[in-house]
Amino acid sequence: MVIALTPVDLVTAVALMLTSAGLSLFLSLGFHKGMVWASIRMVVQLLLVGSLLRLVFRQDSAALTVLIFLAMLTAAAHEVGARQPRRLQGGWRHLINGAAVSMSTIFVSAFALVTVLGADNWLEPAHAIPIGGIILGTAMNSASIALNALLSNIGNERDAIEAQLALGGSRFSALSPLMRRAVNAGIIPVMNQMVGAGIITMPGIMSGQILAGQDPLNAATYQVFLMLLLAASGTASAIFAVYFTVFRLSDERHRLRLDRLEDERRPKG
Repeated sequence: MVIALTPVDLVTAVALMLTSAGLSLFLSLGFHKGMVWASIRMVVQLLLVGSLLRLVFRQDSAALTVLIFLAMLTAAAHEVGARQPRRLQGGWRHLINGAAVSMSTIFVSAFALVTVLGADNWLEPAHAIPIGGIILGTAMNSASIALNALLSNIGNERDAIEAQLALGGSRFSALSPLMRRAVNAGIIPVMNQMVGAGIITMPGIMSGQILAGQDPLNAATYQVFLMLLLAASGTASAIFAVYFTVFRLSDERHRLRLDRLEDERRPKG
């Protein structure tokens, strides 16, 4: 059974979002503009992507699948650092963020697709793009949260870090507590998904398969497989992002190089 939404359903969903934004305005919480803008952007993006994927699925081209996946990786690399209060300067930010999400996503996605679809059909766009997108989304979120925690803590604890370095400590011994906290922060959302799956929440893939008429146990098995892969992808992405960033924020003489950060809160010009 295919469930179709009516215009009234969509208008009702918009009204609920606007109610949330209205509460923010009424209570002076400050997120109403961001929520409205994010909603508009989300609608435009999803409609454009839906139209594009309809064409791609009809073409059934492995080369086109790879091209779209590369575009998704590029966008994810940008989004990892797009809203960070503090971030690396220039091209290093994109390079490190791109490497972190790409290394984890490509490996885990390839494993998932070869396992599910087989070696001959693993680039079938109707499966490769959605599965790769789910894994990429988790990698992006984990890397973004981990970097936010790392860079915030480095700024707050700069004096203590530089004191350890001045006493002869290496960059990793001085920064390792912050690195552990950052990685832990990055994987908390994934762990919350895992412990709440089935009892507190019904995961999206499982819900979609059940709504499409799949046997609930088969849908649950598929969701277990996917959640384990998401845990691997999120963990790898957070670790890569944190370690690569620490390499950039220190040098071979074990000095802290916060001059390599740009601070969006600092007036420009």
